[in-house]
Amino acid sequence: MDVKECIEGRTSIRVFKPDPVTDEVVEEGLRMANLAPSAGNLQARDFIIVRNHGVKKRLMDAAYGQDFVETAPVVVVFCANLERVSHYGDRGRTLYCFQDVAAAIQNMTLYLHSKGLGSVWVGAFDEKKAADILGVPAHVRPVAMLPIGYPAEKGVHRRRLPLSEQVHRERW
Repeated sequence: MDVKECIEGRTSIRVFKPDPVTDEVVEEGLRMANLAPSAGNLQARDFIIVRNHGVKKRLMDAAYGQDFVETAPVVVVFCANLERVSHYGDRGRTLYCFQDVAAAIQNMTLYLHSKGLGSVWVGAFDEKKAADILGVPAHVRPVAMLPIGYPAEKGVHRRRLPLSEQVHRERW
């Protein structure tokens, strides 16, 4: 699958088959995630792989009942590591590390799609609850959850704003 086909074909998947996702696929997906650009190549992101049903259920509760967090065979929680990017001061801790995480998520979602798996980027959750559930240190912030599995639904391609409403030339 070429890059354009992969980008155009990827959709959010919220219903998963119960088929297991291999460690090899998850590890390779995380390797692809970590190849994403990062500020100063500091890679201010960490990944927590969750397969335990009880932990996924607690994460679902933290995610305001979004049941696909529990039903996906695996959930990867993408975290911003504020300490690793402290070299850049406040801007690093309030912006760069989140950009690093976002780029990593995009890489992983595209890799998964290219391998026939589905995922959905979940940002709506109680960060403190998720951090407590996962035991993350104070300098780490859970930014997104990525439930992963083999699709049991066909994703929907949502309408995109026309570029004429988004692109500005030289100035706003």
